[in-house]
Amino acid sequence: MAEVTTAAPLGLWSAPRSMSTAFFRMMAEREEFCLIHEPFYACESGLPVQVGSHTLHGAAEVIAFLRNSPQPVFFKETTEFRHADLFARHPELLEMTHTFIIRDPRRVIESHFALNPNVTCDEIGFEHLAQIFDLVHRETGTAPVVVDADLLVRDPAGVVSQYCRRVGLAERPDTLNWTPAERPEWSATNRWHADAAASTTFQPVERSYPVTTDNDERLAGYLEYHLPFYHRLRDFSLSTTGSPR
Repeated sequence: MAEVTTAAPLGLWSAPRSMSTAFFRMMAEREEFCLIHEPFYACESGLPVQVGSHTLHGAAEVIAFLRNSPQPVFFKETTEFRHADLFARHPELLEMTHTFIIRDPRRVIESHFALNPNVTCDEIGFEHLAQIFDLVHRETGTAPVVVDADLLVRDPAGVVSQYCRRVGLAERPDTLNWTPAERPEWSATNRWHADAAASTTFQPVERSYPVTTDNDERLAGYLEYHLPFYHRLRDFSLSTTGSPR
């Protein structure tokens, strides 16, 4: 396939708790990008989006900023909400480069529940993620890049190398390590990003939860519902040879 130009804004879409914030942290090591963290989640929640000295209100202002920024933009977004509706209202989103990251939904569901015991099945996010993937695939005729977070932590250099090649970025092995720190972009939701703030590279997060998809009927139902969407996306995910699985 032809390389995608980075002149267009570059986005990363993710179900919550899928290591997208760690990926964002890596991208923060690349000085060329203006970074925007979960702008459409903020819009859906009725919150302003702060980008440097700019305060944006609503999806239309965010999209206008993405399109008109003099600096290349990287944004990452989570799919608690059905953001596919944005593309119907704002077809100019299809001018941008959309990429995706997935993670074993068992870990996603258990981690999400530990932070929010009231999480609903829709908010797990894989169905919403697949809707965006399918829309972009259909409208552009090209399968978007999908990163498998479980492979990413086993082979960061290989996966990130393939990601960079597919989206037209120069490879920067030095960005695979960083200094642990909070980011100002996370200030409103920092309790969700403690692992990323404490991290220094991509690494497995080994954690046991008292409530799991194995011992809780509700979480087991969430897993059964979202597993097909995860598997469909995983079929397109990068391997360390750059080929879809």
